[in-house]
Amino acid sequence: PGSSLARLRADALDGFGSQFAICNPLYGVLAIYNEHFAAALARAMNAWLTAEWLDREPRLRGSITVAAQNPELAVDEIERCAADPRFVQVLLLNQGDAPLGNRRFWPIYAAAERHGLSIGVHAGSTFRHATTSNGWPSYHLEDYAAHAQSFQSNLLSLIHEGAFTKHPGLTFVMIESGFTWLPTFMWRANKTWRGVRAEVPWVDRPPSEFIRDHVRFTLQPTDAPPSGADMTRLLDMIGRDDMLLFSTDYPHWQ
Repeated sequence: PGSSLARLRADALDGFGSQFAICNPLYGVLAIYNEHFAAALARAMNAWLTAEWLDREPRLRGSITVAAQNPELAVDEIERCAADPRFVQVLLLNQGDAPLGNRRFWPIYAAAERHGLSIGVHAGSTFRHATTSNGWPSYHLEDYAAHAQSFQSNLLSLIHEGAFTKHPGLTFVMIESGFTWLPTFMWRANKTWRGVRAEVPWVDRPPSEFIRDHVRFTLQPTDAPPSGADMTRLLDMIGRDDMLLFSTDYPHWQ
């Protein structure tokens, strides 16, 4: 699956009746220590995506791969690709060397906001640090499920570092993060903010409001409760059904 344009058309476009589909190339650019080499590979990836996929299938849209370890070079690549309207978001990985709210990344967010691009954050890691807070796991299942914790950490970081306050037009899309954990996460984030909000005076409203206004989540994976009624209650607790985006996770086997 996904190994050719013909397979992608049959499986993920015609198979789902999709009018458009966004390609998210998951390539290990962020794991490369040499930031100039990483930026060159990012540019090559975007050129390959354009020539081999976007130019050959009008229903496809692209995510801009960037080397976020050097924000200046990442901004250069965003500026280069943003001239092509088929690129609709900037792609980052969920786990790197710092939480995504860290201000070193803000030039990337400013460029995305300037061009009307969302920031897509896909489950993935540089694997220079353990993927769980307790150390390295032994099995794929542990690694896969633990990514939800990192998405939560990044949400807190983006809000409390002030990324959304600084860039009010910014939208983040959490890709393959799950979303059924949102109600309890937002309740705890709000409760804690009320007690210590003097520490972050730029966070001028509850964290849940920032999440509802600036963050979207893909439907896959849906860690669904056992009944439709429970799912309806969960969506009511999230508070906005337009936070959820259709996704196939194609071609991931799981």
